[in-house]
Amino acid sequence: MKKLFTYLTMVFILLSLVSCGPQDKASKQDEGAGPAEKYTDIKGNKPKKEQKDIDYSAVKPNELGQVMILMYHDIGDKESEWVRTPDNFRKDLKTLYDKKFRLISLNDFLDGNIKTAAGYTPVVITFDDGDLGQFKVKMAGGKPQPDPDTAVGILIDFCKEHPDFGSCATFYIYHPLPFREKEYIDYKLKFLVDNGFEIGNHTDTHSSLSKLDGNGIEKELGLNVWHTQRYLPGYKVNTLALPYGSVANEYTKYLLDGRYEDTVYHNKAVLLVGANPAKSPYDAEFDNIKLPRIRASEMDVEGFGLYDWIKYFNKHPDKRYISDGDPDTIVIRKGMEDNIRKGEFGNKKIISY
Repeated sequence: MKKLFTYLTMVFILLSLVSCGPQDKASKQDEGAGPAEKYTDIKGNKPKKEQKDIDYSAVKPNELGQVMILMYHDIGDKESEWVRTPDNFRKDLKTLYDKKFRLISLNDFLDGNIKTAAGYTPVVITFDDGDLGQFKVKMAGGKPQPDPDTAVGILIDFCKEHPDFGSCATFYIYHPLPFREKEYIDYKLKFLVDNGFEIGNHTDTHSSLSKLDGNGIEKELGLNVWHTQRYLPGYKVNTLALPYGSVANEYTKYLLDGRYEDTVYHNKAVLLVGANPAKSPYDAEFDNIKLPRIRASEMDVEGFGLYDWIKYFNKHPDKRYISDGDPDTIVIRKGMEDNIRKGEFGNKKIISY
């Protein structure tokens, strides 16, 4: 019976895998293996009948666990502090895949729309600066395509080989020359949006906001949105990655909301350089204006790089976010009820076990 139980649990995990590209469709969970009816939500209610069974003791979901938001810069031929080679970037993706991490978009993370399969951990990838190594054009049959040795091409190819991993990422760009090929700016920005990637605000001129007052910050952030929307009318640029990672405390209010001339901007979150994983969006300590990131590098990371944190989670699996596979529920360990972010995600059922 134990072997049958384990087998059915594995079947459930495989059937519930999802990815985050435009081709993704939320897969409905198949019949599970465990007696979910023995668990109750924090109000003492049994899960609704339509919620499929899952053996929490086997999957061990922990949706108050930590999530890595990875910070990359360029992809290039020579490895350096801020450059990852194509082969090393592929290695990163394969390592994440093998360690049961699955890509989700930053906006889905912020919205708590986490469809990661049961037993797996969401991870977010970001790129700063819009460098050529992130998205270079290679002509094929007279048509532009992503160079297979740049970040976009590598992500797409990896997802084709591992469709359950996902291919989304957020690219933080500045103007006037995102991705460094003037004749392809329009093509690249539209390609990213059409293929499930996100575009974020990295100021208009890569300016250090710590040197600007409120008016200067509004100009930098507003102009970035204005320039991006020239190529993508109506597109919502709604997250910000701080160049150089700082801003004067008295002006932080301008980071989330502001206006420059006729352009209004709103940011759901402000991303730092950081050195540690982010709190779960369901955690009471989640802070959208100080969202930390992990440097996806193996050089000069001072013990706080991607592989350092993978080792940490290997030693402390209870610290990482483990999904229950259902985006409509938040599953936590008993005794953690007071750690839930109050006033948020009221449409989700909270279940403790």
